[in-house]
Amino acid sequence: MSLLAAAGLWGPPGLLLTFALHPALCLRPAPTSGPPHRDYCVLGAGPAGLQMAYFLQRAGRDYAVFERAPRPGSFFTRYPRHRKLISINKRHTGKANAEFNLRHDWNSLLSHDPRLLFRHYSSAYFPDAGDMVRYLDDFADRLGLHVLYNTTIAHVTLNKDRQAWNGHYFLLTDQMGHAHRCSVLLVATGLSVPNQVDFPGSEYTEGYESVSVDPKDFEGQNVLILGRGNSAFETAENILGVTNFIHMLSRSRVRLSWATHYVGDLRAINNGLLDTYQLKSLDGLLESDLTDLAIVKDREGKFRVTLKFFLEEGNQSTDAITLPQDDNDNFAMRVAYDRVIRCLGWNFDFSIFDKSLRLSSGGEFSKKYPLVKASYESKGSRGLFVLGTASHSVDYRKSAGGFIHGFRYTARAVHRLLEHRHHGVAWPSTEHPVSQLTSSIVRRINEASGLYQMFGVLADVVLLKENATAFEYLEELPVQMLAQLETITGRRARHGLFVINMEYGRNFSGPDKDVFFHDRSVGHTEDAWQSNFLHPVIYYYRHLPTEQEVRFRPADWALPRPTAIHHIVEDFLTDWTAPVGHILPLRRFLENCLDTDLRSFYAEPAGKKGNSPEAGCQEKHKAIAGHGLSPIISSLEPGVLLPVCPNTPEAASLLPAGVPENAGARGN
Repeated sequence: MSLLAAAGLWGPPGLLLTFALHPALCLRPAPTSGPPHRDYCVLGAGPAGLQMAYFLQRAGRDYAVFERAPRPGSFFTRYPRHRKLISINKRHTGKANAEFNLRHDWNSLLSHDPRLLFRHYSSAYFPDAGDMVRYLDDFADRLGLHVLYNTTIAHVTLNKDRQAWNGHYFLLTDQMGHAHRCSVLLVATGLSVPNQVDFPGSEYTEGYESVSVDPKDFEGQNVLILGRGNSAFETAENILGVTNFIHMLSRSRVRLSWATHYVGDLRAINNGLLDTYQLKSLDGLLESDLTDLAIVKDREGKFRVTLKFFLEEGNQSTDAITLPQDDNDNFAMRVAYDRVIRCLGWNFDFSIFDKSLRLSSGGEFSKKYPLVKASYESKGSRGLFVLGTASHSVDYRKSAGGFIHGFRYTARAVHRLLEHRHHGVAWPSTEHPVSQLTSSIVRRINEASGLYQMFGVLADVVLLKENATAFEYLEELPVQMLAQLETITGRRARHGLFVINMEYGRNFSGPDKDVFFHDRSVGHTEDAWQSNFLHPVIYYYRHLPTEQEVRFRPADWALPRPTAIHHIVEDFLTDWTAPVGHILPLRRFLENCLDTDLRSFYAEPAGKKGNSPEAGCQEKHKAIAGHGLSPIISSLEPGVLLPVCPNTPEAASLLPAGVPENAGARGN
């Protein structure tokens, strides 16, 4: 192109010459392109990864999900091996309230689309795992989530940078060697590494992940199963009717979920072997530490159990090894076994994470789970959060955080924390006049699913305004983060607060507990603090607890010792709307704490029938009674409370025996 021809593009020829003669004025060449950057990277397109992706997408954030498989939910394409999930799919509750129904739907993820409820994908109470795969596929597709399939992240490390949100970026390398960079890393890879115990002869065991699921392969065999969790009993249930016998060996006694109130313990759907054991039908349970045992193979190819100290180094022949029955002819495991199956659970896969991330301490428990704080953030790397099953160390054996019906709420809590930390969006809250405090609490304890499923882990918080004239209501805050409330939520707690938690009785859960004992239920309000079943507990604090108070709280307390505490008595129907049994004691407790009157009045302004609110209340009472309805027991609309009018014969007669009308609930 001639100089004159170029002039049409560059203006007068002198301008082009100026650029040519003064390189400093030339445009700099584009810098070498680095790895693509995203604010958020999510590892894994299982339920937890998709749940977080949903929240990020709804907030309009820059994110991507990395999934090694060609579709979501790859874990469920293979597990559970016998295909039946043990997560409840309760399609009918008799209620139209969607939030309440989620209390009994253990499979659905949270979304705004009512079509994406799991009840539309299966009619079975315990669904097939294939239905979960189909559900997760639709969840990702219909919501348009940004998932990079067939992308295996092979290595994750840090790149320090002062300009990064957390002082460093996370560098991810996939199986093709391509690099990806992000400011926040959300790990939702689950537990995928079979747990193995190393003992002499462990090489003879077959793993749950690979053993045959065809019962015909076990016809007439003697089978030993190592483990005592749901995978062990699921395996036993599948072959119970075709084997000679099944022996199950574990280091501790079986924990039954109905006794421990922990859904990860043995569920009734899998416990057929308990019947055949206790009814003496050849099958049996044994307890021993696997590391004390050894398995040897005899000349006929069958397996014998012996004690490790009987082994001589390098000699695995039963001809030379002492068996326990040689000294004790009543040894329980003196029979030979055709198969030994290992069902010992799962561990987190630490292999792709650089040591600089400090995800593991090397301790026994941290071999199973990454080290995380109560906020689900890694203890070793700021900006790295663990979601889903892998985050269960926060509430292991205490709540439902390792399962869909629990971690869908903890994922939302993590998202809210990130929204405030990086985008200045305060934790969602609603503000109300103090006259609505009782009704706000009653509504939540009767319908909130997050409180109900993540009992003792997520709690609602009521922040009082100056002079207690109004309040802010925050939902589902991690209770162990209470001392850091102002930092993580952007809300102020300067005038006192209430914490609404769901709890079981402190002595009602455990493998050795008889949860069916006579008089196990509590029905009187004065005994509410002795409630055994799940029930609401309200804590009142004049000041926000300190981190030290949270850390050194009394043993078995979910929260630090409060200024005052109120237990709402357990209810057989989990319906805490009884005006006298539930609402009146709660209201009086709140009034005691706030030194104010919280009664609501459904009458015209005072003055027509008297100048006091009580007069208006009594007039309304008479009007309702005139229609043949009890002012206390009549049906209520959701969130509307009918008051107990003071100084009426009906109010006095409906109070429980021994409870005076002016009884407060402090310390109940």
